[in-house]
Amino acid sequence: MTEAINHGRRRILGTAAMTLAVSPFVMTGTTAAQPGSGKSTGVPAISPGTNTSFSSLKQINAGLLNVGYAEAGPADGPAVILLHGWPYDIHSFVDVTPLLASAGYRVIVPYLRGYGSTRFLSNRTFRNGQQAVVAVDIIDLMDALSIKKAILAGFDWGARTADMIAALWPERCKALVSVSGYLIGSPEANKAALPPRAELQWWYQFYFATERGRVGYDKYRHDFSKLIWQLASPKWQFDDATFDRTAASFENPDHVAIVIHNYRWRLGLANGEAKYDHLEKRLAESPVITVPTITLEGDANGAPHPEPEAYRMKFSGDYAHRTIKGGVGHNLPQEAPQAFAQAVVDADGFVRS
Repeated sequence: MTEAINHGRRRILGTAAMTLAVSPFVMTGTTAAQPGSGKSTGVPAISPGTNTSFSSLKQINAGLLNVGYAEAGPADGPAVILLHGWPYDIHSFVDVTPLLASAGYRVIVPYLRGYGSTRFLSNRTFRNGQQAVVAVDIIDLMDALSIKKAILAGFDWGARTADMIAALWPERCKALVSVSGYLIGSPEANKAALPPRAELQWWYQFYFATERGRVGYDKYRHDFSKLIWQLASPKWQFDDATFDRTAASFENPDHVAIVIHNYRWRLGLANGEAKYDHLEKRLAESPVITVPTITLEGDANGAPHPEPEAYRMKFSGDYAHRTIKGGVGHNLPQEAPQAFAQAVVDADGFVRS
């Protein structure tokens, strides 16, 4: 889940935000505009849960990993990379992907390290979950797929990863769609104590800081993750089949190690790797993101997250914020796929709705 409440509390960086209330079920119809043309393409309506699988799953060596990923759309279309979070997987984008593919985009949806069919190439590689390494993984994937520049879109860990790439490698990011906005953090920033109610929202992070928490998550990862889904999206009535399709990804042999290291690293309880120190140093400075950006928030997000005004000034390029209404929680692309896909299309042409 996101680290955003820390930033809402510790970095109130602006007072003005553009907040557009958008229903996920009220969008314009399809038009003839092409991806990258600068004109908005209306994304057709879709009921969440229409699709349950991807038509094409592939594997490729990229950096330290053999990455599993879904791919859809024309090979020569503008690239879009969709990034999931914890405890989720590529199925968060199972309805978004065909919408974007039908609009002419080449859509890539990778399993992050520790999820699904993604594997480390070497048993000797440290199972590192610090934030910078996940961004490096995606840059390595782009290189392996010969993608020079892509629209990056994600939520939770995926939004943070997209934010980092936009901040550190803006030449690789054509546009950005980020659920809950600016999520870049640092262990130093996370040292500040929060009010009790805010700390309560991070109960699982403190649980993971203990050996009992590591063992408990390993033993009960299915039930634990389902509880997180229920808390983070309290109005989303997902069924067991929907959850189980994603939960299969948590059987990855490195899943527990990556998740536990990620949350311990955030609290300064576990070290990262020295080779990423230069990137973490830059990220700790909270760099401004200059690429065109649309930020999204569900009106029923039960996970910790900041208000849009807390991060508005972290985006200096073309920008819009949209609050997606209708009881939409933390897993926004799966709960409101049309609204998420529309944001990708609009960020590409940057047409404000």
